[in-house]
Amino acid sequence: MTGMASRSDVPSATPRSWAALAVLTVGVTILSIDNTVLSLAMPALSASLEPKAVEMLWIGDIYAFTLAGFLVTGGNLADRFGRRKVLLLGLFGFGILSVAAAWAPSAAFLIALRAMLGVFAALIMPSTLALVRTIFLRDGERTLAIAIWSAGSTGGMALGPAVGGFLLEHVWWGSVFLVNAPIMAATILGVILLVPETKRSGAVRVDVFSSLLSIAAVLLMVYAIKELARIDPHFSAWPMLVVGLALLAVFLRRQRRIDNPILNLALFRIPSFSWALVVSMLAVFSFSGLFFFFGQYLQLVRGLSPLQAGGVEIAAMVFAALAVFALPAMVRRFGSGHALAVALAFMAAGFLGVAATANMPGFVGFGASLAMIGFGAGVAYPVATDILLAAAPPDESGAASSVSQTAYQLGTALGIAVLGSLVNALYALRLPDDLDDGPLARLLRENLASALGKIAEGESFGPGVLDHAREAFSFGMQGTSVVASLLLIVTVAIAWLKIADRPARQAREARD
Repeated sequence: MTGMASRSDVPSATPRSWAALAVLTVGVTILSIDNTVLSLAMPALSASLEPKAVEMLWIGDIYAFTLAGFLVTGGNLADRFGRRKVLLLGLFGFGILSVAAAWAPSAAFLIALRAMLGVFAALIMPSTLALVRTIFLRDGERTLAIAIWSAGSTGGMALGPAVGGFLLEHVWWGSVFLVNAPIMAATILGVILLVPETKRSGAVRVDVFSSLLSIAAVLLMVYAIKELARIDPHFSAWPMLVVGLALLAVFLRRQRRIDNPILNLALFRIPSFSWALVVSMLAVFSFSGLFFFFGQYLQLVRGLSPLQAGGVEIAAMVFAALAVFALPAMVRRFGSGHALAVALAFMAAGFLGVAATANMPGFVGFGASLAMIGFGAGVAYPVATDILLAAAPPDESGAASSVSQTAYQLGTALGIAVLGSLVNALYALRLPDDLDDGPLARLLRENLASALGKIAEGESFGPGVLDHAREAFSFGMQGTSVVASLLLIVTVAIAWLKIADRPARQAREARD
């Protein structure tokens, strides 16, 4: 195989390329908003549709389940049929289903629509990232483009509650879905006018059975992980996890044996690809697992309102978005692997800062620590993604994108399950031993938030018990922050030692 063109032969991005990036970033921002916008709408939605408790859980979770499950298939379809074509299909379907969800007549109907929204989101996300990979060919420009794309994704998660809160103050709950439609319509027009079509060279057959195996394996694993994160998990969680892992093993075995796999396992023989995937998943594991509890800590222990808690947490999101301006200089100065290691070190230091400052008066130290975590994540995630995409052949950029996004979803689910369980275990360990066996005390052992809700209704504990419970929750959050920091220090070492080389060179060596 001949080597790739020299750097001077690689075309530079044009103004049209950057305009196309803006369109692609808007598309992924809407998906991220949709992942968090529903949280504030739940009370109004419940009053309107009167869902059962289990239906409430599925309304919140089903979108993430189907998004994670269909990502590998979505990336494969994009590679084989055209990334622009699959993106347009995803945008159109997402817009139409958003309109339908706004007027859902029942909880069951809304669950079905949210599931389908996840499927179409799984067509959009890997397609947008794969298109970024094929539009921006120069290393520095691609790194910056992926950073902007990632900032849109991170910013969307931060915007979700704000958008939802604004809409719910003025219109009905369905508006959190309806707002997607005009934005999707504008994005479709932008894609048609600005985004070029790219796809895998040569016509190949789509392996439907492999797609079904990947979907079933990921769906079962994500369901089991999320269920195990609950205080009282359903008995089916462990069997589903075992079946999911078994199906994953069958899927991987099939990919090694067939001529046209939907996931080329040769990608994992490229050191930068494999190590960047591990580092990315562990970083997301730490970040998402603890951020799930930061909001609870700020409200239950520090006594902030949801809006005030969001104001403290937004420091992390703001610095994650600002990291895009520092990222190119960091990559030029340190190289991809070392820049990733430096970013992960910021995150590790931030988590240690959270543990050290959580009980200090005021929020300056705590906010500064969250800002460090946000800045580190804002650099680490796009750099790791860039390494993954640069290591993969351009023909398989959709598959590489889907692997990256699937790792992100699994890391999120695992982080909430494992670190969430650790927070709860440390909290229970720290509670006073002399609590009575009454129903309120039992509730306090299981869930501080529920116990505080009962107290708000007029029930009461003995003197000092709630102070001890709040201290116990803070202890759990601080201890878990230290564990997350230690885990991130391991990822720093991996990134520094294993991903120091430029990924494109390793990819060429593996393929030549």
